[in-house]
Amino acid sequence: MRWISKMKSMAVMMIPSLLLYTVFIIMPVFVTIYYSFMKFTGVGRPAFIGIRNYINLFRDPFFFTALKNTCIILLMSAMILLPLSFLLALLLEKPFRGNGLCKAMVFSPYVIAPILVGVLWVFILDPSMGLINAFLKAVGLERFAMEWIGGKTLTPYSVAVVYMWQVLGFYTTVFIAGLRQIPGEIHEAGQIDGAGKLQSIVYIVLPMLRETITIVVVLIITGSFKIFETVQQLTNGGPNHLSDVLVTYMYHITFTSNRYGYGMSIATVTFIFAGICSIIYLKNAGSRLKKGNDR
Repeated sequence: MRWISKMKSMAVMMIPSLLLYTVFIIMPVFVTIYYSFMKFTGVGRPAFIGIRNYINLFRDPFFFTALKNTCIILLMSAMILLPLSFLLALLLEKPFRGNGLCKAMVFSPYVIAPILVGVLWVFILDPSMGLINAFLKAVGLERFAMEWIGGKTLTPYSVAVVYMWQVLGFYTTVFIAGLRQIPGEIHEAGQIDGAGKLQSIVYIVLPMLRETITIVVVLIITGSFKIFETVQQLTNGGPNHLSDVLVTYMYHITFTSNRYGYGMSIATVTFIFAGICSIIYLKNAGSRLKKGNDR
């Protein structure tokens, strides 16, 4: 009977968390989907219009611009942030003089509010008053001065760099935690068998970090779809929505244009895209992990 009472205690302790999760996570998702089928300006009663919002959405060139910018940020983050955070974790996991200071410096951008990160990087990337272009002009390299933000081409790449700078320390910390879960006996056995550092990383560390890598990739995917404050502060989506991402475009449509139904359709599609990307990766990662365990 002891296990029954233990289960009851666990269920009672989980109820507050489940209630909060239901009220603030699950219910807003269903409310968003409901309003995506409505025409609603925030005043009066919403009018049901079926899938008209979604039809208009896929005819909207600004939506596809925001989607393209989001995909650029996602791909850059996946290709650069994942290996870079892993390599940093390998360097910082071993004790050395100044290790704690290095960890603090790498992690410190993550504790800065995203809106302040945007303010900081405006003074670095702004074409007219930014530090980069001012430095290039000062050393006679004016031809390399560009519209790092606010232009038609480079803004999503600059946003990706800012995002990676901010979250690099967090993902590095996740990898360090994963590395410390690998038993030292396994490394010792590899050294006895003659494995070098590179061989240890490829054949010991990476296979044993599969679950950690899966978690980091999913966090990168979901995080790339949630970038808001940084873009708002850097460019406010301009000029003419060319630097918008899905979240900032949804915000503009919903709260600036007062087209709540259309904005909720953008939010719903963003949620579906992020979910599909995460599920596809988790399915592939799960199959690879199963094959590895079978071996």
